Parts: sequence; C-alpha cells; structure tokens
Amino acid sequence: MTYTIISGTNRQGSNTKKMAAAYQNILQQKGVEAKLLALDEVDVTSRSSSFTQMQENFLLPAQKFIIVMPEYNGSFPGILKLMIDNSDIKNAWWNKKALLVGVATGRAGNLRGMEHLTGSLLHMKMMVHHNRLPISLVDKLLDESGNLTDTGTIRAIEQQLDEFISF
Repeated sequence: MTYTIISGTNRQGSNTKKMAAAYQNILQQKGVEAKLLALDEVDVTSRSSSFTQMQENFLLPAQKFIIVMPEYNGSFPGILKLMIDNSDIKNAWWNKKALLVGVATGRAGNLRGMEHLTGSLLHMKMMVHHNRLPISLVDKLLDESGNLTDTGTIRAIEQQLDEFISF
C-alpha cells in the first residue's frame, strides 16, 4: 500500500507541516512508509513540468492519502484546492482513500474545513475515512523544536492511523 501525506499549506515554517511530519514519523514507527508532499516546497499553481513531476511522484502512485490542513477563513487553504484542481483527477484521486486531519490554533481544529474538503473528495469518487481528527491549539502541542509532545494527541493519532491502515 502506497501512502502520501499532504501538508496542505504553502506557508513556510507552518505547524501543519510539523504535524504532517509527526504523522510520517508515527507511521514509520508502525512499519508503514509514507511520502510527504509539502505544498510549501513545490509550485502547484499551474500544470508545469515540475507539477507533472510532483504528480507522478506523489499523487498517481498513492493508494491512500493523509491530508493535514490548517483552517483558513473557516475552510481549507486555496493552495490545496488549486493543487487538486490542477491534477489529473481521475488518475490521481478516483477510488482512492483519504484520511483528514485539521489543525488550528483555535479550539475547533478546522472541523468546518474538513467537512468542506470531504464533500469535494466524495465528489471525486474518494473514500474518506470516518475518523477525521481535529487538532486544536496546535501551537501548544509542539515543543520549541516543532516536535509533537502531547501524549493525548499522540494517542489519538495512533488510534486514527491504526484504523486507517486497516481501512
């Protein structure tokens, strides 16, 4: 099974990317390899040759996606939507599985954004796992080096990933 984790923002130094890396690390501890696609490291604004290369490396081979996304204005980032819209929808997304993670410095953990993206993914014939994890107060869960240290959050992620692995 091929996994791709998407850090769904192009903001440099984001907590989203730190949480995506935490997901990758926890998966590795479970013996599951996953590629990390960080939208702050690739231009997804047009169907350029670099976009095509990214799609071939990260989207097309993946059978399961873990999408970690921050809350932007009550929804998910436009750069994530733009990346999806520029991709080969049928080959990159149809009949694949997705796990959603919302991160926010506020108290709702991007619940609304996960709901918005769920609707789009279902329209693209994806299977979205029921356990969508809202991670609130993300800035309080990371240490000064950007590592996830909150044991309750780590346990919730481990449970979510265990379910997704068998999904």
